[in-house]
Amino acid sequence: MLIALHDSDDTNFPNLALMKIAAWHRQQGHEVVWYAPDEAAQYDRVFSSKVFSWTPEDSGLPPWTVKSGTGYGIFTTLPDAVEHICPDYSIYRHVHERRNSRRKRPEPEYSLGFTTRGCSNNCSWCIVPRKEGEVRAHADVEEFCRNRHVVLLDNNVLAHDHGIAQIEKMARLGLRVDFNQGLDARRIDGPIAHRLASLGWFKPLRLACDQKGQMPVVERAVNLLRAAGARPKEYFCYVLVTDVDEAYERTMFLRGLGLAPFAQAYRDFTNDTSPTIKQRLYCRWVNHKALFKSILWPDYWEQERNRRGLAA
Repeated sequence: MLIALHDSDDTNFPNLALMKIAAWHRQQGHEVVWYAPDEAAQYDRVFSSKVFSWTPEDSGLPPWTVKSGTGYGIFTTLPDAVEHICPDYSIYRHVHERRNSRRKRPEPEYSLGFTTRGCSNNCSWCIVPRKEGEVRAHADVEEFCRNRHVVLLDNNVLAHDHGIAQIEKMARLGLRVDFNQGLDARRIDGPIAHRLASLGWFKPLRLACDQKGQMPVVERAVNLLRAAGARPKEYFCYVLVTDVDEAYERTMFLRGLGLAPFAQAYRDFTNDTSPTIKQRLYCRWVNHKALFKSILWPDYWEQERNRRGLAA
């Protein structure tokens, strides 16, 4: 069989589901390639994955394409035999063969996966509880680990005993870790801070401060982590942006703690509401470090408002 993979988002981040599908089909002796529109008639199966709802759909895909992912609004899961297989990281190796790619993406130099799935927080802006349900054990890190650098995609790894046990195991194995989706500051107490401090880090330690009520919780967590000896490359904090003035208060608070804020404009997954221009400009100001360090938001907003002829 000739299997074609289609990454609808085509971002710099590898698509875990497609890597697992590739691994399973190659295990069956099938040939796996990246989808090319002019060769569609040759394929026995086409698998398309879309993570983001705002990614435009590719109207040229064959009607028999198997589609899945949050971006398509399809929350199907992979069969266990596919879900619990070591991903085929090599599918990103030969980037020149990706005819549909808008970017060059080398084979990732890290392992990627979940040790837990789901989340029990039920935040109004988050799709994870609706998509995956309550937090639960999912896999052992060694299932998908191939080197010392591991990117974890768990949405709330600290909310389950299995996740905490996996943190202890990763420390024993000497792995260097990135909790890509962030750690829940509310669950960081003294013992958890010491467990996290025992890890090696190859990316920032990521937290989130999505509403004002989380500010003292984040401050406490950071103080506990620093006291426990956690030494990541950087302390990083996601900032959800709905009301810009309120987000600015959180951002400046985080800056005062010595954290690097990263702003993300709120998107409604139900009706795909696009961020306002003020939200987009605010995120640009926060995330463009040269701007963030050289000008305050009120001055930047006034400057851009006048330049673009925007209403106050």
